[in-house]
Amino acid sequence: MESLQGKFLIATPQMPDPRFKEQLIYMCSHNDDGAMGLIVNHPSEYSLLEIFKSANLTISDNKDLPPIYIGGPVDVETAFFLYSSGYESEHELSISEDVSLSRDPQILNDIAQGKGPHDFMFVLGYSGWAPGQLEAELTVNGWLTLPSQNEILFQTPDADKWKRAALQFGIDISLYTDEIGTA
Repeated sequence: MESLQGKFLIATPQMPDPRFKEQLIYMCSHNDDGAMGLIVNHPSEYSLLEIFKSANLTISDNKDLPPIYIGGPVDVETAFFLYSSGYESEHELSISEDVSLSRDPQILNDIAQGKGPHDFMFVLGYSGWAPGQLEAELTVNGWLTLPSQNEILFQTPDADKWKRAALQFGIDISLYTDEIGTA
């Protein structure tokens, strides 16, 4: 199977796991060792401002701080930064030409000083699959895979991301079904 790294994984209405209902996942890694992605439309009730306060960081401009996202049910204490190109971290994983992933705490300092990435998400936890697990899930129509778009990832309101990711290819995901009709 072709790698899904850098693509969207969209939960269909047939998704059997309720934790992933109407979730949009940005795939960060997909290879023979398994797969890892981040849910990008599940904000928590907390904003990044709480992280700055707990780290005793003064932020230059807190008017538009994004929420903290819940990236999945695995390792929910682990923090990730998902961000657009134009910003480089010493310790980053380049996912695509224009999106990177890092756990480097320096990014938090840079954001506080107004020198961080232009577009970013602060995410706790991730979604992970053992080797072959995701491929098996794809065969039962719980997921739809589509190319990602940075506009959907970083600029689209969270409540609209799930539907908009599918609509970019003419798919009304709320009507998506695995049933085949006959005429």
